[in-house]
Amino acid sequence: MKLKGTINSDSHLIFINLPPINNAVLKQQKKIILISLITGIVLMLAKFAAYILTNSNFVLTDAAESIVNVIASSFAFFSIYLAALPRDENHPYGHGKIEYFSVFIEGALIFVAGLVIIMKAVYSVFHPNIIHDLLIGAGIIGVTGVINGALGYYMISKGKSLPSITIEADGRHLITDMVTSGGLVLGLLLIQFTKILLLDSILSILVGAYIIFTGYKLVRKSVAGLMDETDFEVVDNVVKFLNDKRRDEWIDVHNFRAQKYGNELHIDCHLTLPYYFDLNRVHEEVSLVDKLINNGVTKTELFIHADPCLPNCCHYCNMPNCPVRVEPKTEDIVWTMDRVIRNKKHFE
Repeated sequence: MKLKGTINSDSHLIFINLPPINNAVLKQQKKIILISLITGIVLMLAKFAAYILTNSNFVLTDAAESIVNVIASSFAFFSIYLAALPRDENHPYGHGKIEYFSVFIEGALIFVAGLVIIMKAVYSVFHPNIIHDLLIGAGIIGVTGVINGALGYYMISKGKSLPSITIEADGRHLITDMVTSGGLVLGLLLIQFTKILLLDSILSILVGAYIIFTGYKLVRKSVAGLMDETDFEVVDNVVKFLNDKRRDEWIDVHNFRAQKYGNELHIDCHLTLPYYFDLNRVHEEVSLVDKLINNGVTKTELFIHADPCLPNCCHYCNMPNCPVRVEPKTEDIVWTMDRVIRNKKHFE
């Protein structure tokens, strides 16, 4: 781990932890996406074979979504390559946000696929197709659903452990595909045994609506990342951990913010310390905060702005035998997410 510290003009310390790019993780990410891409192409051909065999709009819904799987996996493979590129002058925070764009593309394609499916199904209500061989089609779709489900759960697990929002999003899409395939099998069996051909279009519309909702959720998640929306779960976990591990020297933490750039997490905050600490002591305290968070909660790039204490801090300061205390301690302040995200010391 490389540590760098600088002093700015108003004598505040900025502490930076820059994690190196893990080439082993990158190779694993590419391998997972490549498996997803190859599997997607094979299953797409199988689903379109089922559609040609049955002539069912309901089967077409699954086949159309499989095209999205292939396109999304292709773009995901490229985005993971870009996300792993090192920081440069034009991209001082790296290229990780491309993963959010990848998720946006995937969600948008899923959304469009859902709309096309619904329009085709509505048309078929008034101009019905002659459908046949539904049992064989159901068998083909059932097998593809099982494969997608197994691959999806694997990718979600790997997406969280690596971590990679692109792989996790691709995995969740495959789980959605498994669910729709399961519903498709049940629907085809229902049509086969009831002989109500109108169900083919009705069920297609329902599945199309579900696909649109799935696409919306992916788009919403990607936009949140591109707009640097606060990850409240990460902030809450880190704050609770720091509150449990806090030292007497750490008078308060404020202006706490967390951002994600693909699989990289960035945290910056202000840490109030006794104003009479010299630079070496400040560096020690800031380094300890960094090590605690990276070893105890999550791997992150950390920026800490060191603030000097003020006389108004004394009533909640735990510093023992403080040589400049102007009033005794009268209050214990628990660090909570609502308190530390404010851009002010706790007495303000």
